[in-house]
Amino acid sequence: MAGDATSPFSHPLLIGFDMLEESLRRHMRSNDGYPPYNIERLRNRKSGSDHLRITLAVAGFSEDELDVLTEENRLIVRGRQVERPEADYLHRGIAARQFQRVFLLAEGIEVQGARLRNGLLAIDLVRPENINMVKKINISVSK
Repeated sequence: MAGDATSPFSHPLLIGFDMLEESLRRHMRSNDGYPPYNIERLRNRKSGSDHLRITLAVAGFSEDELDVLTEENRLIVRGRQVERPEADYLHRGIAARQFQRVFLLAEGIEVQGARLRNGLLAIDLVRPENINMVKKINISVSK
């Protein structure tokens, strides 16, 4: 709840973070545990810069059954397997599944690419360089 006294975002110096707080709450409620994932920080030895990689275990999903997209500050990964009505199963232990996994991205983080290999979907993210920008605000005088 935005403005709740126990909220870390209720501090008077944190202006405009109420939308972030609500987004975090929705995010925490919406994600179940499937598919499992890792988030790694990878360092480029030559340049010294680092980037992030999210790896999701999506065994059984083909490239056509997966979508990776960004919307505002969210990375959304969806998987949709289609039932095969013509299949004549003697035993069925693998169900067709659907999922949606949402990751909140910090401002400036960009998706560099995604690849599917051996049942693992790897999504590379570029972290922005920290740039200290100082902007002077002119003060107008009212008479």
